[in-house]
Amino acid sequence: ILFNLFRSDDKIKQFYFNMPNMERLIVLDTETTGIRPEEGHRIIEIGAVQILNREITNTEFHKYVQPNRPVGDSVNIHGITDKFLINKPQFDKVSNELLSFIKGATLIIHNAPFDLGFLNNELKINGIDKKIEDSCQIIDTLELSKEQRPGTMHNLDALCRRFGVDTSARTRHGALLDAQILAQVYLAMTGGQSILFQESSSIESQISDPAIIKNNIANKDNIKVIYANKKETDLHDNYFK
Repeated sequence: ILFNLFRSDDKIKQFYFNMPNMERLIVLDTETTGIRPEEGHRIIEIGAVQILNREITNTEFHKYVQPNRPVGDSVNIHGITDKFLINKPQFDKVSNELLSFIKGATLIIHNAPFDLGFLNNELKINGIDKKIEDSCQIIDTLELSKEQRPGTMHNLDALCRRFGVDTSARTRHGALLDAQILAQVYLAMTGGQSILFQESSSIESQISDPAIIKNNIANKDNIKVIYANKKETDLHDNYFK
């Protein structure tokens, strides 16, 4: 799913089916001192991982950033302390390197408005009016997950459980580690029909289990069959017209 922060069903479909042709993807995450940049909260860590031709590479961007304010209660989320950040560079010292790293790439971000809001705020503080999404296309995996499986949980932990991504090293939030994990999740989310085939194979193996078949035959008189009523069959038929 392709997002420039504004969703379009036509763009979604067009991007999804052309996705294998994409060359350079950057999975990006940030850690911050709080939730809202308009309240003065700042970025304290940026992590990014490159994907080329659907392969996670060792090419990464990782910086801790001095926010010029206390981290406050956010330390309970990421474990990054004020003392640790004392000698870290301010954002203006790493911004050029970051912009160079992501230039021309499509960014994969979970809950993109959050991270982009903070990144664009940092650029604005440093007198740069240009926004990240002006030069990069954005894939929001949160929105992608909602499209794929509405009504389920869509946070990163839930997606890791859904796609079997190992999170044993993730004791706290961390920008680089979360970007590395999200890269694996993204590849699993966009694996196409191979995932469907795996699910189908699993279901077929259960259906063909002799023990299940034998049990169903033995209890066939107790199995209640509920047939669709006319309204339900009409809805079904109209759905495929």
